[in-house]
Amino acid sequence: MKALTWHGSHDVRVDTVPDPIIRDSDDIILQVTATAICGSDLHLYRGKVPGMKDGDILGHEFMGIVAEVGPSVTAIAKGDRVVVPFTISCGDCFFCGKELYSACENTNPSRGAILNKKEIRSGAGMFGYTHLYGGYAGGQAEYVRVPKANVGPLKLPAGLPDAKVLFLSDILPTGYQAVINAQVGQGSSIVIFGAGPVGLMAAACARLAGVETIYMVDEHQYRLDFAALTYGVVPINFADVDDPAEMIIEATDSRGVDAAIEAVGFEAKGSAIETVMTNLKLEGSSGKALRQCIAATRRGGTVSVPGVYAGFIHGFLFGDAFEKGLTFKMGQTHVQKFMPILLEHIERGELNPEVIISHQLKLSEAVAGYEMFDKADDQCRKVVLTPN
Repeated sequence: MKALTWHGSHDVRVDTVPDPIIRDSDDIILQVTATAICGSDLHLYRGKVPGMKDGDILGHEFMGIVAEVGPSVTAIAKGDRVVVPFTISCGDCFFCGKELYSACENTNPSRGAILNKKEIRSGAGMFGYTHLYGGYAGGQAEYVRVPKANVGPLKLPAGLPDAKVLFLSDILPTGYQAVINAQVGQGSSIVIFGAGPVGLMAAACARLAGVETIYMVDEHQYRLDFAALTYGVVPINFADVDDPAEMIIEATDSRGVDAAIEAVGFEAKGSAIETVMTNLKLEGSSGKALRQCIAATRRGGTVSVPGVYAGFIHGFLFGDAFEKGLTFKMGQTHVQKFMPILLEHIERGELNPEVIISHQLKLSEAVAGYEMFDKADDQCRKVVLTPN
């Protein structure tokens, strides 16, 4: 089969690789009909995340038709059309019992990314996301093996095109969880740092929740223009406004917003010293966006972090967060928990996640898709790939 494989920093290729096979009794083999390039994939593309091996198949946002089922699979059948969550969860462990699916204790045989790990068990395995998270082959391919198929894949109703439901695999539940974690609702105010796919889905879900005022910060004006037109955000271009938090404080009666959503992650552009420290491996992540979130949020407010972070951060300003009495909520998304309710919102026309798609390419064009998304060329917001 054809698959998009990793061969080093800025080196991905569409290769011919062996077809996946059933390994465990609760596996399925999925024929992929649509897959997407995620902002998190760019961390791997840029060589910023350890644990990648030559030839690894990328991709954790995908859906398709069930081609084969293991003997223990009862939740879905051959021929079903499903969307698959990016986390792999067993459904039986302590955390799955609490619907904290991304904390599943049974699907990641590797160590994960925690530095001060002690003897704590690893969280859930993930598709196409380094051997730190189990080394599972991803879905930017013609076929993919899906473990724990009684827990993850969501069977889809007829009549909804792939584009409408594909993002149930990751970015839509991630944006939704970010809003829930922000503890906002009718009449609230928020700022979202990052107008990429997760930031846009967070804006859509914030509107669904009744949030009144949404500030959005990004350095790409075309993404801000899209967000302003589509979700009614107040755009702030980081390239023009050096201190967005100060601008937000001034606009909110010297108080700040109810919550901040940090949808950029550890590659947020920081100060010159942070860039040097990160390159020298003296710092795990840039802290600039988090410092902006702390500054822009009112006393007693919440900072919600769906953006991926790793390791330690210079200048976190924990004292400021303490003095303001802020709450922090963060972590990988418990996708399986939110997929059914979000599907209902899509069916009722209350969410239209497909509007963020800017480019639809063939799998054979995936290399160009990565280059375009990485450089933000051609006003790229989100790339969807179809294997056939």
